[in-house]
Amino acid sequence: MFYLAKAAVPHMKPGGAIINTASINSDAPNPLLLAYATSKGAIHNFTAGLAQMLAGKGIRVNAVAPGPIWTPLIPSTLPDGWVESFGGATPMKRPGQPAELATAYVMLADPLSSYVSGATIAVTGGKPML
Repeated sequence: MFYLAKAAVPHMKPGGAIINTASINSDAPNPLLLAYATSKGAIHNFTAGLAQMLAGKGIRVNAVAPGPIWTPLIPSTLPDGWVESFGGATPMKRPGQPAELATAYVMLADPLSSYVSGATIAVTGGKPML
């Protein structure tokens, strides 16, 4: 991520946007997913720092932090007993669908969001990220 941003920024113009993907695990780490949670925490921190660094160039940097989202990875990596209850601990009592993340990315990419930088948008089924 660091090297990708380093390579991309010289080609970006004012008004450009970098949108990273973090996770609710960056704020509320699951001890069973420690390596994943740690890497997503680093993305959250990288986003906040890079936003400050690139503000003078007119480039916005934000992140989307999904909660439990139903992807092909879920049934292929979780034990059977966990698959049935995946997402049930959210206030909405279900996992999100990938399409439910799309509007957060579109909003962050939209030039009308020109004052949004350094933000992390939580798409978590109602589970708060503080």
